[in-house]
Amino acid sequence: MRSSTKQLKRKRVQYGALPYRRGDRARPEVMLVTSRERRRWIIPKGWPKKGKSARRSAAREAFEEAGVIGSVARRSVGSFSYKKELRNGRVVLCKVRVFPLRVKRQTQEWPEKSEREVKWLSARKAAKRVNDPELGQLIKRLARDI
Repeated sequence: MRSSTKQLKRKRVQYGALPYRRGDRARPEVMLVTSRERRRWIIPKGWPKKGKSARRSAAREAFEEAGVIGSVARRSVGSFSYKKELRNGRVVLCKVRVFPLRVKRQTQEWPEKSEREVKWLSARKAAKRVNDPELGQLIKRLARDI
């Protein structure tokens, strides 16, 4: 028990993209994807990529998980934390820095297409759909700021 508690105290950093577009009435829509194992609605996120900046790592995750391509903001809109279970069964606490990504297009094929669902939602609905309250607040903040 002690070693898992110790492991949870040290946060590991991930980078996430919050894909968005303007809907029919100029209201922003947000793209969510499902997690691979539990099928929860989340944003594309993952570990830092060697040789890539934080925002470029986030953009790469958005492409791999949802096939979206666009312009990623230079600054993070904020962060949220969650517990991630690793393949070896250990649990680590992750802090995800989130970068808005204005989607220009979505490709027909992408690396994780068969593993995830993708859905466009109003920011209000997306904020309710995600399980993490901190992430929900980030979605609402983005919708106000863009």
